[in-house]
This record gives sequence, C-alpha cells and structure tokens, in this order.
Amino acid sequence: MSDDPRSAPHHTERTVGETTVVELRGEIDIFTAPSLAARLEALTADQHPDLVLDLRSMAFIDCTGLGVLCRARNRAEARHGRLRLVTDSLRFRRLLRAVGLAGVFELHPSLGTALARAPQAVAAPASAG
Repeated sequence: MSDDPRSAPHHTERTVGETTVVELRGEIDIFTAPSLAARLEALTADQHPDLVLDLRSMAFIDCTGLGVLCRARNRAEARHGRLRLVTDSLRFRRLLRAVGLAGVFELHPSLGTALARAPQAVAAPASAG
C-alpha cells in the first residue's frame, strides 16, 4: 500500500429513500478490505438490503477487494435484496470481464440510474479500449 492519501480506504454513507448509498474512495486491497467487508456485512445483515456502492472515486481494487464485493452481492441476494455498483471506469469493467465477473454485478454509469426503482443491468460499452 502506498503513502498516497487516496490509498487509505474510506467511505461515506447516506440513505436515499430505502437505499443505502456507500461511496468508496481510495484503494481496496488486502490491507484495507477487512474493514470494508465488516461494514458491508453489517449493511447486508437484514432482510431485503438495498445497497448502492459508488465506486467512481475508488483508485484501485485487487482480488481481495473483488472478493468483498462478491460476498456483499451474494449476501444481499440471499436476503432477497439488491446491490448495485456505480462506475464509469472502463478499466474496472475490463477487470470484471477478465476475471469472469462480467454480468454478475448490476452496473450503472451514474448514481441516478442506480437509484432507479426497476432492477436493470446497464451494459458495458462495446469498446474494450
């Protein structure tokens, strides 16, 4: 982990209607993932959790961080809830494709589309860059 202040993972949370919006900033890696995992576990503990994780300010994610996101998604779905990711990063979308997670997450390019009531996955741009 670097000494760059962006590397320290931090987040803000707010509630929009019945949805918890978590904006993640910094790096999510083997060193920082445990605290995020604990928070997401708490947020997905009840029935019908409704979460939006805004990743637009995330600087980096490794396989440990991807595992945290997968576990949060699985917990939300097991409790008949919903987890959406907000990202405008082609790099992150390519990473999901490379590790076989394309189509697993409900991805949205903006917070507004993620907060729409109807569940819908937003397709990644066709260009792999």
